[in-house]
Amino acid sequence: MPQQKDIVKIAIQMPGAYPQLIHWNLPGPDNYALQYADGVQMYITESVSRFSAQIKLVSVLCVFCFPAQGRCAEDLFKGIQSADAGVRCDSLKELATVSTDVTFAQEFISRDGHLLLVKIVEDSNDNVIMTHTLTAFMELMDHGIVSWENLSSVFIKKIAGFVNAKPTDASIQQVSLDILENMVLSSNSLFLAVKHEVTMERLIAHLQDMFAFLNKKNLRQYIYKNIIHSSGSVQDEMAHYLYVLQSVTLNHLEPRMRMPLDCYNPEQREILHNLRQAAFETESENSLSHERRRSLCAKEFKKLGFSNNSNPGQDLVRTPPGLLALDTMNYFATRYPDAYSRFVLENSSREDKHECPFARSSIQLTLILCEILRIGEPPSETGSDYHPIFFSQDRLLEELFCGCIQLLNKTWKEMRATQEDFDKVMQVVREQITRTLSSKPTSLELFKNKVNALNYSEILKLRQTERLHQEETLAPPVLELKERLKPELLELIRQQRLNRLCQGTKFRKISSRRRQDKLWYCRLSPNHKMLHYGDVEEDVENPPIEALQEKIPVADIKSLLTGKDCPHMKENKGKQNKEVLDLAFSITYDVEEYSLNFIAPSRTDFCLWTDGLSVLLGREMSSESMRSELEILLSMEIKLRLLDLENVTIPDSAPVIPKPPSNYNFCYDFSQTEQ
Repeated sequence: MPQQKDIVKIAIQMPGAYPQLIHWNLPGPDNYALQYADGVQMYITESVSRFSAQIKLVSVLCVFCFPAQGRCAEDLFKGIQSADAGVRCDSLKELATVSTDVTFAQEFISRDGHLLLVKIVEDSNDNVIMTHTLTAFMELMDHGIVSWENLSSVFIKKIAGFVNAKPTDASIQQVSLDILENMVLSSNSLFLAVKHEVTMERLIAHLQDMFAFLNKKNLRQYIYKNIIHSSGSVQDEMAHYLYVLQSVTLNHLEPRMRMPLDCYNPEQREILHNLRQAAFETESENSLSHERRRSLCAKEFKKLGFSNNSNPGQDLVRTPPGLLALDTMNYFATRYPDAYSRFVLENSSREDKHECPFARSSIQLTLILCEILRIGEPPSETGSDYHPIFFSQDRLLEELFCGCIQLLNKTWKEMRATQEDFDKVMQVVREQITRTLSSKPTSLELFKNKVNALNYSEILKLRQTERLHQEETLAPPVLELKERLKPELLELIRQQRLNRLCQGTKFRKISSRRRQDKLWYCRLSPNHKMLHYGDVEEDVENPPIEALQEKIPVADIKSLLTGKDCPHMKENKGKQNKEVLDLAFSITYDVEEYSLNFIAPSRTDFCLWTDGLSVLLGREMSSESMRSELEILLSMEIKLRLLDLENVTIPDSAPVIPKPPSNYNFCYDFSQTEQ
C-alpha cells in the first residue's frame, strides 16, 4: 500500500540511544520536550503550523526527547551558580549553545538569568568562564526579549576593558565587540557611555586589523557615528582609516571583476539561462526541437540586451567588469524580480532602436560603479574620500546597482534615447551617481531619493550653471559683453549657413514603391536669389549649377515645414519611422500649392539647411546645432577678451562713487612759493 503524502514518520531519539519508531514509556512526560536532532537543534513548540511546514520536507524526522525548556532553564540556572568550578563551566558552555532557542531564552530570562550572567561578567576573571558567559549573554540578548538599557556602568566598563585591552583571548574580544555594537546602536545614552569608555586610539588599532571588520555593518555604523561626534583633528585621522577600511572591504570583489565568463562553466551558463527564463514566460522548452529551442533562446537573449545573442557569454569576457557584471544582474533578478521583469518587458515592447538594452547597460553600469567606488585600486596613503553609505549598507555594490539600473531606465526615457545615444546616457547616469554620492548620503534609501530627484533636466541645468560659473559669465559685466557679442556671432553663423547652401547637398527620395529613386542635388545660387535642383547620378559629388535643370526663386518661397508637417510625410503616414521624420523638411511656394521635399542625409545637414532656409525667409535660426555653435563661439570670444583679466575678480556691480569733498581748496598755491 503506497504511503500517504500527508503522513510523516517521526523517529524519537533518547540521549545516548538510537532513534526508533516506537513509543517510549517516560515517567513524568511533562518534564520532556522534542528538539530537532539535525541542523539547528531548536525546540519543537506548540506552533503547529510552523512545525507542520518543517516536517513536510522529509519522510522521516529524527528528534530528541529532551528535558522541557522550563526544566532545562532551571537546571542551567542552578548549574551556573554551582560552587563546583567544573559544573559551573559546563553549565555555561551548554547555556551558550541552547540560548539560541527563543523558547528556552524566554524561560531563562524569566528567572532573571541574564542578570546573573551580568553579575558573573562583573566578578569573574577566568578567561574560559568569561568566553562562555559572554557568548550566552549575547545569544540571550539577541532575541530582543529584554532591553539593553538596564546594563550597569560596571558591566559597560568591563566590556570596554576587553575592547581596549591588547588581544589576549580573541574569542573574548570578538564577542565583546558584538556586545559593544548592540549597545551603541540601541540608544544614544549607551552610545555616549561606551564612547566615554572606549578610547579612540584603540578603535584606530582595531581598524588597522581590517579583516575582522569586513562584514560587520553594526561596528562600521558605530565607528562612523563616533567620527560625527569627534573633534576636527581626530575626525581627519579617522577619515583616512575609514577610507582604507572601505577600500579593503570593497576590494574583495576584485577577483570577480578580473575574471571573464567561462562559456563552458555550467554554473555560469545556468545563471544566464535563469536570467532569460525569469524575464520571459515561454512555452515548455522540453517539448521543442533543438533548433527551435536554440532559435527561441537567441531571440530572448537579444531582447534581454546581449550583443551576442547566440552566445551571450561573449559579452562578459571583457575584464573589468567580468563576472562581477553577471553577479549584479543575477542579484537584481533574484532580489527584485518584479522590477527586473518590468525593466525587460517594458523595453521589449518599445519602438525599434529605442529600447534600453538590459544586459549591455548592466555591464557598463557595473564598470562605472567599480570606477566610482575604486574597486580593484589599492588605497592611497593620503586618501580620505569615503562614502558614509558604506557604513550602513551590506552588499553595497549590488544594492547600488539595483537602484542605479532602474535610474538608468528612467534617464533613458527622459532623454528619449536610441541605441546611438547609449554612451551619452551612460555619461549622464555616471554624473547622477557621482553627484549624489558627493552629497554624502548616509543610507541607501536617502541615496535613492536623491539620485531619482536628480533627473536629466536637472543635470542639464547644473551643467549650464557650472559652465557659467566657470567662465564667470554670471557677472553682469560679462553678461553685458555676451549680449554685445551675440549679434556679431549670429551673423557669422548666418553667413556660414548660406555658404553651406551655396555648396549644395545630395539628397535621396522616398518612393511609394518602397525603393530609392535617383539621387538629386540642391544648391543656392551665389547671389542667394535662386534654389537650383535636379537629379544626379550616385558618383557625381558636386555638380555645377548649369547641370541642375530646375530652379525656384527664393522670393517665391512661402514657408518652411519640418517633420510630420511635411507633405511627403503626410502622404506616407504610418510608413515612416522616427529617424526619417527627424530628417524631413519641405519648402512651399506659389501660395502653398507646390512644395519641394527633402530627406536630409544626416542630422547635421538637416540643421544646416533648415537654418539656412530660415535665414533666406528672414526668420530666426532655431536648430540645436546653431545653439551649440553660438555657445562655443561666445565662450571662445569671451575667454579671448578676458585674457588680460586673468586671476582678477570681476565685480558684480560698478565700484561705489565716493562722496564729493567738503571743499575744493586743495589746489597748491604756487604764488606763495614764488615770494
